[in-house]
Amino acid sequence: MQLPHDKKVYFASDQHLGAPTMEASLPREKKFVAWLDEVKQDAAAIFILGDLFDFWFEYKRVVPKGFVRVLGKLAEIRDSGIPIYFFVGNHDLWMNDYFEKELNIPVFHDNKEFTFNEKHFLIGHGDGKGPGDKGYKRMKKVFTNPFSKWLFRWLHPDLGVGLAQYLSVKNKLISGDSDVKFLGEDKEWLIQYSKRKLESKHYDFLIFGHRHLPMNIKVGEHSSYVNLGDWITYFTYGVFDGTSFELLKYEK
Repeated sequence: MQLPHDKKVYFASDQHLGAPTMEASLPREKKFVAWLDEVKQDAAAIFILGDLFDFWFEYKRVVPKGFVRVLGKLAEIRDSGIPIYFFVGNHDLWMNDYFEKELNIPVFHDNKEFTFNEKHFLIGHGDGKGPGDKGYKRMKKVFTNPFSKWLFRWLHPDLGVGLAQYLSVKNKLISGDSDVKFLGEDKEWLIQYSKRKLESKHYDFLIFGHRHLPMNIKVGEHSSYVNLGDWITYFTYGVFDGTSFELLKYEK
């Protein structure tokens, strides 16, 4: 895709709306909606890299209560013709087709490649990638098992959603925020994963979320690993202007 000279591509991740409670996350939801309102002015596309919600489960005819501000803003932006791409995170991995049917927003359950202005991007949430994260990888296999999802679906939503929200906040294996500090390139598993991917194919930017720590690190002569941070502590986002990529902080 060739970007118009006055357009940009925006990236954000890990808003965790609903955590630790709906009331406590409401100011963050309003802040994220304000950011969406600003970037829509010159956005060629918007990427949301997972964990928009701290918990999300789509029953056959029910979705979790709340989040009307952000859902309404996403619908407005998408209806205006701006593409939005959603990557499932570890907190909203039980997302099915609600976004696609209601908002016309494609949902991806794994990494996907994009090209903007001849720059090659590998984009994903980042959970379960690389040599580490073993505890979460085991847990994810249980969560994504069709039988596990079938069992959970039989719980009444008041019970199922309440239980899941409690575990989501309490369990560090799920939340992925047990060590929000830079561990060094040799121990940052997403950096290791990025370097491994570059052995077989060139990417200019490998962009992920999940880690809750903003990073923009060279992993090759012409390649950068980017972690978008979060909208809990850092309120950071990425922007590609057609030539270069920046990590910025939303200050308002």
